[in-house]
Parts: sequence; C-alpha cells; structure tokens
Amino acid sequence: MSDERWQRGLAAYASQFAIDEKDVFPQMSAAFGERFATEAINAAGGAWKDDELSLRDRSLVVVAALVAQGGVESRLRTHIRWAIEHGCTRAQLEAVVTLLAVYVGYPRASVALEVVREEDG
Repeated sequence: MSDERWQRGLAAYASQFAIDEKDVFPQMSAAFGERFATEAINAAGGAWKDDELSLRDRSLVVVAALVAQGGVESRLRTHIRWAIEHGCTRAQLEAVVTLLAVYVGYPRASVALEVVREEDG
C-alpha cells in the first residue's frame, strides 16, 4: 500500500473519530488488533478518496448501508455525525432513512431515525 493511501486513511479516521492522525493506529490497534487496524486504515484511504463522489455523497451511501444492515447503531451514530460534518442536514438524513424504510423495513429505519434525531438534536 502506498504512503499516500495510508495517510488518506489516517486522515479519514481522524476526522471521523475527532482525534489526531497520530492517535488513529494506536487506538484502532488497541480496539481491534494491528492486522485489522492496518487493513481498515488502508481500505479507508481508498474508499474515502475524493474523486467521483463528494464526502457528503459518500457519507449518505455509508449511512444507507449501515441502516440496511441494522444492529450497528454505534457505527451509524458516528457516520451520522460525520455526514452532518460533510454537509448533510437533518432533513436530508431523515428523508434518506424514510426512503430506506420501504426497502429495508420500518424496524431498522425507525431505529436509524432515532439515531439521526439524537445526533442532530
């Protein structure tokens, strides 16, 4: 993996977790182990690169994926905060979750809507 990709991954997680880039690898390693931390940081360096999609668009896609999975409210909460930082409004997030209710079910969507309202309250 390139140093540039690694740095983009560190920057993405630092932004998401509101920590310094130097603290990303140690924190993730402590929580998940070095192998997982390395893979996650490298993956983020590719996934969050600014090319065809804006950070706002990427945030909406990730929020939708997490809502569809269900049962990942702590991760959803973090990504809702990040989506707001990337320019999404509460109304837009509620519209996305409401649309998803039709496709992923009302129970998952209603839990996600609670998270949206808690994080942008």
